[in-house]
Order: sequence, then C-alpha cells, then structure tokens
Amino acid sequence: MTPLLHPFLVNEPFGDPGVYVELKFARRGLLFDLGDLHALPPRKILRLSDIFVSHMHVDHFIGFDQVLRVLLGREQTLRLCGPAGILDAVEHRLASYAWNLTERFTTDLTFEVTEVADAGAARTARFRLKNRFRREDGGGIYLHNGLVLDDERLRVRAAVLDHGIPCLAYAVEETAHVNIWKTKLQELGLPVGPWLRDLKDAVLRAAPEATPIRVSEDLALPLGELKEKVLQIVPGQKIAYVVDAGYTGENARRIFELAKDADILFIEASFTAEDSERAADRKHLTTTQAGTLGRLAGVRRLEPFHFSSRYAGEEARLRAEVEEAFLGRSEAPSPLLSAQGP
Repeated sequence: MTPLLHPFLVNEPFGDPGVYVELKFARRGLLFDLGDLHALPPRKILRLSDIFVSHMHVDHFIGFDQVLRVLLGREQTLRLCGPAGILDAVEHRLASYAWNLTERFTTDLTFEVTEVADAGAARTARFRLKNRFRREDGGGIYLHNGLVLDDERLRVRAAVLDHGIPCLAYAVEETAHVNIWKTKLQELGLPVGPWLRDLKDAVLRAAPEATPIRVSEDLALPLGELKEKVLQIVPGQKIAYVVDAGYTGENARRIFELAKDADILFIEASFTAEDSERAADRKHLTTTQAGTLGRLAGVRRLEPFHFSSRYAGEEARLRAEVEEAFLGRSEAPSPLLSAQGP
C-alpha cells in the first residue's frame, strides 16, 4: 500500500515541537503546532490547508507570524484549530500589526479558526485581510466525538488534555485507502493515467455506483464496475500527535482512545524516567510514560520528541528508555493504567 500521508518532524527532537503531514499527489499539507518554522521551506507553508495547535505556549505558537508573512498577498483560506483562547490569541496577534494598506491587495487571505472548548463543543470565527483582519464571529458548533475536520480524504479528531491549561492532542486518519490493481488494469486493457485519480476521488466522495468515469476520449465505465474489478478499498492510515500532558488517569484514558491502533504516534517524552517528579510538577510525560502509553494504545510505530534541553547530548538514552517501555520491558507505574488500557 502506497501511503497517502507522509509525516515528518519540523525540527529535531530537542527543538520546538511540530509535525508536518504531506498528502501524496494532493499538493496539500497539514501542520500540527506552530513553533519555530524556519526549517520548513516556504513552498510547504504555501501548501497548508489546515493547522492544528495544541496550545499557545510560545514554543507551540510563535510560528504564526511566519505563516502570516509567507501567505500575505496570496489568495488563500487557511483553517486553524486550537484550544480555549485561540480565537483571542489569533485576534490579538493580527491586531498587533497595522493594516492600513489592505485596499492595495488584489487578493484576500482568510484565517478560519475553530476553538475547541471540549470534545463536543467549539466556537468559530474568521479573519479576512480585506476586512483588516477584524474578527467575524461564526457562533458555536457541535463536534461529534471530537471531529474537527471531515472531508473527502481526511478526518481529524481532537482530545482535550490537561497541561495546567487545556492542551489538544490530535489524530488524523484517511477516510479510506484506495489501491489500484495494475495487473487487473492490464488484463482489462485499461491504461494508467490521470483518470485513476478521478476514480479514487469518486470513491472517496462516495459517488453513486452509476457515475461514469472517463477512461479515455471514447471510453467511460461506471464507477461500480471499476470498484469491483480494479480497486481494493482498505482502512486508511492513522497518525496521532500528543504533546504537553501530565501523566494522569484522565489524560491517559483520552490519549488511549485517541491514538488507539494508530500507525504512528508522535508523542512527547520531555523527561527521563528518573525525573518523573519534575515531569509531574510541569505536567509533561517522561520517556517511560510515553512508551507505556504507546504500547497500551497498540500503535505500530512510536516517534518520541519534544525532549527537554536539559538532556542535550543524551538523545540515545532518551530513545532507549522510550523503546524499553514501548516493548514492555519496563513500565511507568500508575494505579490508573493496566494492561487492558486506561
């Protein structure tokens, strides 16, 4: 299966946290957190459709200005999602600049912002360059099971965690993954080409079975027939993102539910196992706690990051501690966790 989602860390594990997810063939990107973005090429910022902010501590939000600078002057709508307070944060950030020359722009840059109050409720607003980025409230919306994005290709869910302030964790998942059987194409004498992308898009948007798919200028076949003969539809990838959360029973339960069976879990491992008291005081996870949560959630691959700078030069040690817990050779002690999950 050729993966659609290609995630990577924006910075090295001791730098500001952030994960960029590139959608293969779609010229589209998602960004999880807005820390220092200088390592991210402008062309990747230009491809962003959505940004998902965990919380507004400086190492998770300072990159907003760089996104604004790159996109200014472009005709683009960018969706942002974040925890309680993000509407005010975006409003104040934009209001800190003078916009008296906006009438000279022929393009309009729009930020559509969703503020998640809890797993079931959110508020929205938009900020348009043509309106000098004044806030335009959109009212409240209902979130079904934390779903903050739902389109033809992707679903993104959010969970509210406790970091002393609300902090969002996220999971992005393909709606489905469509594989093309090239051997079947050959058997039927059908060519490869751009029409296959149209075929996949029709499947993902749940088009009617009778929908004609134009294979060539003189040949169109119904979607249902092509699905049966040349396609394999399987569950899509799932990638989870967890940062800045204390190791509490409630946080563990929400992380477990969000990340369960993910293909990749990007998870903070800010402190070593021996510094668990310091981690608890600062409401962060240790290496062993991160590995334990990944194992309990049944994720296929664990990517630890957001290491504290106090351990500079000890990356191998941190990774080893995470791996030991992930493989079940060690475990973070907690009466609120069990082998059956939180």
